[in-house]
Amino acid sequence: MKVFISFDMEGVAGIVDWSQCRPPGQPYEEGRQLLLGEVNAAIDGALEAGATEVVCNDSHGAMNNLDPAALHGRASYVAGRHKPLYMMEGMDPTVDAVFFVGYHGSISGASSVLSHTYNPSVISKVSLNGAECGESGINALVALAHDAPVALITGDQQTITEGGPFFKEAERIVVKQSITRFSAAQLHPAEARMRIAAGAAQALRRLPTIGPPDIALPARLDIEVQTADMAQVASWVKGAERTGTRAIAIEGDDPLAVFRSFVALTYITRVAEGR
Repeated sequence: MKVFISFDMEGVAGIVDWSQCRPPGQPYEEGRQLLLGEVNAAIDGALEAGATEVVCNDSHGAMNNLDPAALHGRASYVAGRHKPLYMMEGMDPTVDAVFFVGYHGSISGASSVLSHTYNPSVISKVSLNGAECGESGINALVALAHDAPVALITGDQQTITEGGPFFKEAERIVVKQSITRFSAAQLHPAEARMRIAAGAAQALRRLPTIGPPDIALPARLDIEVQTADMAQVASWVKGAERTGTRAIAIEGDDPLAVFRSFVALTYITRVAEGR
């Protein structure tokens, strides 16, 4: 049984500030240790329930946040920037179950610690088939393309709520309750890891009852960006259609193609950020 883990950082218990998510400095060193603990917990749970292969994709920032030697010895580590599948690099048709660990809420939703949707300097809102979504919903397009279930998702309460329309049968582990975008009531890291390990194991035991993401085809992403210039640049992407002054739509029967166009949009619009 092969498990693919896409892990982010803002949804990890104990993390509430950007300094914990961006190097250099002691806060970041502490943050990456908290992240490592939750990733290893998910791996432990998966192995306990019979996983034979685990692939972990570092999906945060520069995407090289873990000490590879400290990662669980029975997992492989996909790291580095400019990956064609971005937060889903390493996903392929051989994957039996997908885990989203340390995920966070969307930029446009209710207050969620360090919320954003891919690039907050550009993207202000994303909807998938009419349902407002965050990175978990967007990334689920890749799981759908490979007919793989998202079996586990961890993060704060807003992340779990936003994933609800797309992952109805997934194990959902809340490790913190966001108060504002920069504060939360959090589980102790040891308790969070225990719950994640148990959730990962339970997810694989229940795997036959968990279907692929509940996303109807053709899938449509409606994306709102910060400025008209960004929308104009975004419209240059194959499959992207400008639908308003600051609005773009990507629609298609191939969920992987929709996702790839979205990733291309996130890359190309960086030239219009004004930085």
